[in-house]
Amino acid sequence: MSRAKWMSNTVMGSLLIGCPVVGGLTAACAGQGFTVRDALSAPFTNQLVASSTDARVAWVTDAEGRRNVWTAGAHQPAQQVTHYDSDDGQDIDALTWSPDGQHLAWTRGTGAQGPEHPVANPAELPGPVHQTVNVADLQTNLTRIVAQGHSPLFSKDASSLYFLRQGNIWVADLTGKTATPKSDQSPADDQPTPGVHPLLSARGSASGMRLSPDGTRLLFVSSRDNHSFIGVYAFATKTLLWVDPGVSLDHDATWSPDGNSIAFIRETPIVSPIADRWMREGAPWSIRIADARTGLGREAWHAASGAGSLFHAVTAHDQIFWMKDGTLVFPWEAGGWTRLYSLHPDRSDAPHLLSPGDMEVDAVASSGDELVWSDNSTAQDPADADRRHTSAIFPARDRHVIRLTSGSGIQTSPVLLSDGEVATLSGGPASPLVPALLDPGGALHPLAPALVPSTFPSSKFVTPQQVIFAAADGMPIHGQLFLPPHTKPGTRLPAVVFFHGGSRRQMLLGFHPMQYYAQTYEFNQFLASRGFAVLSVNYRSGTGYGLNFRQALHYGANGASEYNDVLGAAKYLGSRADIDPKRIGAWGGSYGGYLTALALARSSDLFAAGVDLHGVHDWSLELNLWKPTSEPGVDQAAIAHTAFLSSPMADINHWKSPVLLMQGDDDRNVLFAQTVRLAAELQARHVPVEIKTFPDEIHDFLLQRTWISAYEASFRFLQSHLQ
Repeated sequence: MSRAKWMSNTVMGSLLIGCPVVGGLTAACAGQGFTVRDALSAPFTNQLVASSTDARVAWVTDAEGRRNVWTAGAHQPAQQVTHYDSDDGQDIDALTWSPDGQHLAWTRGTGAQGPEHPVANPAELPGPVHQTVNVADLQTNLTRIVAQGHSPLFSKDASSLYFLRQGNIWVADLTGKTATPKSDQSPADDQPTPGVHPLLSARGSASGMRLSPDGTRLLFVSSRDNHSFIGVYAFATKTLLWVDPGVSLDHDATWSPDGNSIAFIRETPIVSPIADRWMREGAPWSIRIADARTGLGREAWHAASGAGSLFHAVTAHDQIFWMKDGTLVFPWEAGGWTRLYSLHPDRSDAPHLLSPGDMEVDAVASSGDELVWSDNSTAQDPADADRRHTSAIFPARDRHVIRLTSGSGIQTSPVLLSDGEVATLSGGPASPLVPALLDPGGALHPLAPALVPSTFPSSKFVTPQQVIFAAADGMPIHGQLFLPPHTKPGTRLPAVVFFHGGSRRQMLLGFHPMQYYAQTYEFNQFLASRGFAVLSVNYRSGTGYGLNFRQALHYGANGASEYNDVLGAAKYLGSRADIDPKRIGAWGGSYGGYLTALALARSSDLFAAGVDLHGVHDWSLELNLWKPTSEPGVDQAAIAHTAFLSSPMADINHWKSPVLLMQGDDDRNVLFAQTVRLAAELQARHVPVEIKTFPDEIHDFLLQRTWISAYEASFRFLQSHLQ
């Protein structure tokens, strides 16, 4: 099947429905053809993981709030493993295979973050609600809750499950010799679960568990207040070994193929409370090699000074891949771009660049022989800077990069199957990301074409255009422009500028691999269908365009240099003949809420209205800069003053435009006080304010109905003030 044919078959559209003239749209437009609920009905698929034994993959799909685990293979039809049937706000994370390929484990629920933020329960389910580790037996189709906890890892023979709970490592017996909770019943807080107990007791908070190749030892990271250690626990002797301990941040440890050595990343802690937010260079990070039996370590390599001296991670299970030929593959930002390099730990050769070109590598996977990743290389098309495509390489052979996908679609998060084939998430401007198998000829074959409902209005989605405009200070800024279909010639449209969150994010010319941004993409499509021009801005301090763009000078709390991009977006839209410069609004969430509020506070003459979801309005409050410090050479008062001047609150007396404020009151990312305080200050100044609060919702709303309600309110607000 050709790639083009696959893309057209994956998502089935419906007929256009006529609508009245709105904002210059003709009666043949798609404007009234779909609702916010329709736009958000696309399934969101993530966590694509491959079995190491039988050429199968598993993934999680959220279908309108119903989150479930699925499996499929090249010759095995898609199978739904779990059958959670309600929009209950219980997320699924940390999906993992057992070594024998017969079991899957995952985390369900969003864990507690201190006494003020217990386990998230936005649906107000009858309690108590717990975060749990769960296991499915793929032979019997039985699923059960194992225990409270998260981040499961199977033993080599799949008889035990290791997991984390309150920073400690626990173990559960899976043999069936002990009683286990029913599939719909969570273990109680005050009663021990038979066959479940702590594995070891150690200070710090454990993470990053990795089983040794022979299954006899467990590698993990122990995070302390200002440093971290690498630990190795031996099951037979019940002993714990600290590997090459120091005063640094040691993390992302990995085993050598023979299990005799450990490689890990070492960084020097940054003592300033906020300096790492804009630093471009610092004390060079290093890769260290340690003897797995004695813990004695040595430096195998360290980064050069300058660009790349600070470690920047990619989206991957590991940051160091110890290949079967003995080489280490790792990301490095030398030259200002996140690319892949290889070196042999026992040689003095300089690292070898595996992924040349000015591009950002993001999702990476390895089989030990082969590497696959996604990136935004522009070697074939300049517009690919705002897309993702999949590549592969064989480091042990000719080190030649093979471009596996190309074109106007989005392919990301590739994995390698046990038979050498590649699966990836694939979608496009009108097609949500779904699992697909790549054949040797480069064609994509959907593994579960029925995931996308036939009612999803893909035929009514527009193809966004890549635009590059000048910020107020001249910096080139990328954006995606959504224009309404069937607009009458000469019409001057209302427009909305969208600012993504993060800020370490990049919006794409199609569906996004993160759910929050896939849904904002869908809402931007809905706004375009209703007669709005939408400019999605990839402002400075975001990802995708290199180190200096991400670590922009004076951004955020250090000067709000992104405001230049806010101004540039408004002036770009205002200069277009098809845009009404008096009807330009803004919307965004989280960091995008911050920039929306900044736009309204500083430029109500340019932005007529705005929608601010859970934004930061006072950096000095959010970053706790009001707390005194005795750190030598740190002028905390000056830092706090700069942070406040970089915030919307500093310019609130100039704020005139109406705004809709929305936030969940169990937000674990942005203080709920940010919205409380801003609303009070605006109301005191008689600025038109609408407020919508979602009780017990977290930052990334967990309920589909919350997103629908938020976006419906956003549309009504923007329509009333701009159309």
